[in-house]
Amino acid sequence: MASLDDELIALANHLQSRREAILRAWRIAINRDPALTSSDALPYVDLYDHIPALLSTFERQLRSSQTTAVEAQIEVGQAHAAAHGLQRWQQGYDLREVTRELGKLNEIVVAELEGYRCVNAQATRESNRLWASLCSTGIEESVAQFFQLQQQEAAGHVKDLEAAIQGIQQLEKQRADLWREAAHDLRGNLGVVANATVGLSQSGLPEPTRDTFVRILMRNVTSLHHLLNDVTELARLQAGGEQRRVELVDVSALMQQLCEGIRSVAQEGNLFLHCSGPDRFAVQGDEVKIRRIAQNLILNAVKFTRQGGITVTWGDSEGNDPKRWRLCITDTGPGFHSGSDQPLTQALEKAQQQATEVRHVEANTQDLLAAATAAKGRTPSATRTARGSTGEGLGLSIVKRLCDLLDATIEMTSETGVGTNFRILLPRHYGA
Repeated sequence: MASLDDELIALANHLQSRREAILRAWRIAINRDPALTSSDALPYVDLYDHIPALLSTFERQLRSSQTTAVEAQIEVGQAHAAAHGLQRWQQGYDLREVTRELGKLNEIVVAELEGYRCVNAQATRESNRLWASLCSTGIEESVAQFFQLQQQEAAGHVKDLEAAIQGIQQLEKQRADLWREAAHDLRGNLGVVANATVGLSQSGLPEPTRDTFVRILMRNVTSLHHLLNDVTELARLQAGGEQRRVELVDVSALMQQLCEGIRSVAQEGNLFLHCSGPDRFAVQGDEVKIRRIAQNLILNAVKFTRQGGITVTWGDSEGNDPKRWRLCITDTGPGFHSGSDQPLTQALEKAQQQATEVRHVEANTQDLLAAATAAKGRTPSATRTARGSTGEGLGLSIVKRLCDLLDATIEMTSETGVGTNFRILLPRHYGA
């Protein structure tokens, strides 16, 4: 009869030769278990994780005849089990799945041991004892590590909730500032309209002066129209009145059509508006909301850019992410005076600070009216007005809300005097 050590070594060699078969049987058992779903999305390497190392530890235990060597292998096994618990936590498992998965491994290995049948009965008992010890300590260490991470995560959630409450308070303050800015812009535009109307009512007004008042009136009536639309749209978005309507969209056709419609506006300011992307680029999405996102960003870029122009690009995301596509709007404007590491919410705050040009418009129409009243025969000097910038904070808030509604992420990089780039990543497909 073979000695105990020889029997255990032979069993270790057998298990080593059968390791792939054991892992395959374990994988099949997991896939067939309806209670184990987190493993479905994992490639084999991530699924196996530290399990092969645990099996290797068991094989080394069988080959070790000294008690100290066996104890050292147990410590190694505990380390692998703890690492397994960490990995499963990172992969999104819950605690029940972790223990159930290790239980499946125990069933497979026990079946393998029973099928081997050592000649020496003592070897059978010893191998069963070693595996039972390693498996129980392994489950204990894996679960303990997982539970510790859960506790740390829970503590982090508490801190996140506290930070979220502060964030909500700050957001409410920003929202109040945004509406206050919108109200100011509305009042400013109405003041300009009122002043221009008074100017037009003057009798004997020279034709050049009348033409100037008409241009001011039309420009501010148009600005009022856009601003009221933005206010209504933002209110609807904040109230949850918008729904996502997913359909197949040819982004190339959509962007080409949009840019063609806005190009004349850009050319009025001696700006270029370039667009480039694949000839055909079909994705799932909400065509209306994608158009509104792009339109808001392009028009805002046109408003603030004084020389150069705007470039619109679309296509595959960087790294060929199969789940996302990108939409970028880049301008050569003055920038937001905010670094690329600042979140969009800070950019919105900066944008609100820039929405003050209507005050200059109002002051200029007041001056023009006074000049026209004092000397009707004199042509007024050119006003200081530039293309309107009111409602900028509203426009970016609408873009952010629409991106949230489409499960899209928006990033902004801006450099003073160089320009601003908005990069939006949108899903290619949406679930049912």
